[in-house]
Amino acid sequence: MSADIKDDNQPYDDINITPMLDLAYVLLVTFIIMTTASVQGVKVNSPQTQAASSLAKPQTRAVTITADGAVYLDAYPVSMDQLRDTLAQYKQANPALPVVLKADAAAQYEKVMQVLEVAKQLDITEIGLVTKRAVP
Repeated sequence: MSADIKDDNQPYDDINITPMLDLAYVLLVTFIIMTTASVQGVKVNSPQTQAASSLAKPQTRAVTITADGAVYLDAYPVSMDQLRDTLAQYKQANPALPVVLKADAAAQYEKVMQVLEVAKQLDITEIGLVTKRAVP
């Protein structure tokens, strides 16, 4: 019976991998959450085209116009004045600022033109319009 009890200064030969597996599972869940949460912007029903390509680049700013005419910069609601001021700040930091315009198919054309006018006033030349690829 005394043979089963080890002294305090005697090393254990077994490696406990449970904490290592717990860490691996936590990291896996964290990476899954981060990759699904990295999509920016507001969900809208985009118009469809035959040839749509991805315009996403690092540092790209997304301007979204919903069907009811609300304007969002990345995922935050903004007025036209706030949009102009914020894009001007981004333009100062990055002179080749790429902007992506996502508008709902039912959005007012006037709002789209106002956003394009703001981009023109700020001399933003890299602007893309987001559409969905039409399924033939």
